[in-house]
Amino acid sequence: MRVGVLTGGGDCPGLNAVIRAVVRKGVQEYGLEFVGFRDGWRGPLEGDTMPLDIQAVRGILPRGGTILGSSRTNPLKNAGGGGGRNGVERIKDNLAGLGVDALIAIGGEDTLGVATKLGEQGVPVVGVPKTIDNDLGATDYTFGFDTAVNIAMEAIDRLHTTAESHHRALIVEVMGRHAGWIALHAGLAGGANVILIPERPFDIERVCAYVQHRFQTRFAPIVVVAEGAHPVSEDLATAGEQLDSFGHVRLGGVGQLLAGEIEKRTGKEARCTVLGHIQRGGTPTAFDRVLATRFGVHAVQAVHDEAFGVMVALRGTDIVRVPLAEATSQLKLVPPQRYAEAEVFFG
Repeated sequence: MRVGVLTGGGDCPGLNAVIRAVVRKGVQEYGLEFVGFRDGWRGPLEGDTMPLDIQAVRGILPRGGTILGSSRTNPLKNAGGGGGRNGVERIKDNLAGLGVDALIAIGGEDTLGVATKLGEQGVPVVGVPKTIDNDLGATDYTFGFDTAVNIAMEAIDRLHTTAESHHRALIVEVMGRHAGWIALHAGLAGGANVILIPERPFDIERVCAYVQHRFQTRFAPIVVVAEGAHPVSEDLATAGEQLDSFGHVRLGGVGQLLAGEIEKRTGKEARCTVLGHIQRGGTPTAFDRVLATRFGVHAVQAVHDEAFGVMVALRGTDIVRVPLAEATSQLKLVPPQRYAEAEVFFG
């Protein structure tokens, strides 16, 4: 059996650990042959491949990013192709031409959404969940999340001292389009005074009251905000208009908005730090390396068992198989009780 492997969407610490586990397990135990597709769904769409054997995956366990490259190519919206073929037809033809019998797709909501559609069209596919946002509902955790939280926490730790030295309010903008898991965990671990998440629109007056209270204690406030957080007042909205191929607005700017409003309403100096892609880069934590490795091992086992149309998922401490359709049916958002538990530490 010849198996194709691709990584789609934003890069994420732990992707290379999955690739390594898939190849080593597949070659050594099952005698499978592998081919890597470059840059997400663009690879099978255009037939762009690279060799993927044990030699190719040596030494990649601690490396961030992905040796296969990634992109946000959406073949479901791609109508271009010879003979009027749509994206799905082009992928099926290219897989057949390359002698690829099965596909392992490593990605988040969008990448696995495409995998689900391809599976419905008869493509033998197994999914592996990947997102630093930790927002895929069918798995308890996704690799990359722990690394992102630790990077954000370290940044918050460092910002406490400079905030106190200059008597400033510091706003830390972290990733999180629809779900505030990174902001919540990093904010709690870093001792933030205010945490703002997409699931709960914020009142700017209440935020400023927290900031004022913190200054009264002679300590400078730290505000952690997810990029997808938004104010109750529409007059303060920051939504952009530029969309990617999956229809997502390119977010950013809520941190700067908060800094300006805090300065205007409190008279205190405020500065914003946007962590951005720093959260995605660099070496994965031990937790993410182990989880990614386990996902890779179980994904190739599913291929060997010809259990297609599934995604491997973490449930408790076990890796299980769930239908791909279930994997992308619902995002895992921060529930109100989790935010309520944390709120005692704010202010």
